Amino acid sequence: MKLFGLLVVFCFLAGKVNAQSGRPPLPVLGKNDTIKTYVTLLDGEMVPWVVTNEVVIRAGRIFKTDADRKAFNLLRYNVSKVIPYAHFAGDRYRKLQRDLALTGDKDKQKQLVDACNHEIKDMFNREIKNLTISQGEILIKLINRETDVTTYAVVKELKGSFTAFSMQMLAGIFGHNLKETYDRDEQRDIEAILQEFNYDSYKSPYQ
Repeated sequence: MKLFGLLVVFCFLAGKVNAQSGRPPLPVLGKNDTIKTYVTLLDGEMVPWVVTNEVVIRAGRIFKTDADRKAFNLLRYNVSKVIPYAHFAGDRYRKLQRDLALTGDKDKQKQLVDACNHEIKDMFNREIKNLTISQGEILIKLINRETDVTTYAVVKELKGSFTAFSMQMLAGIFGHNLKETYDRDEQRDIEAILQEFNYDSYKSPYQ
């Protein structure tokens, strides 16, 4: 009997402490509630708190004419084709700069530059040479976006002034300029497409 009385007093005190703390009781679990999760206090009630991936909501684009829509879709296709190459060029160039900064040995630096040049040349022979003129122009712009230097400057560093000059002359025949820079305000359509593809968090398959 004394044990029963102590249990009653204990339950009474526990309930009183819980009421005084102002904390709501935890939700009652059902027989199928097998997934553990965090809970949070919402309007005086403990509810599950599940963290999900970020969801980006973008407004649908409205085109004035069907020709505008087709032109944008073509641009979108061309941008998607060069994204992997732009990322590869940016990643490889940054790696080269880091490696060069870690050694003062001229022979070692030349080996690093030659290795970088070989990788880029290999990719060109396999894939980049098949890009269209429009895709090549976009790639020139994106390389500048990636590296903060022009394609001309990259070629000059890897292959020298004469090669850079020669490639600039060749590019000019097709209406390109290797010294072209990327302006996010001027290239609003390309920038919007890049954001759609989560470009800044993109992982190149050529890494």
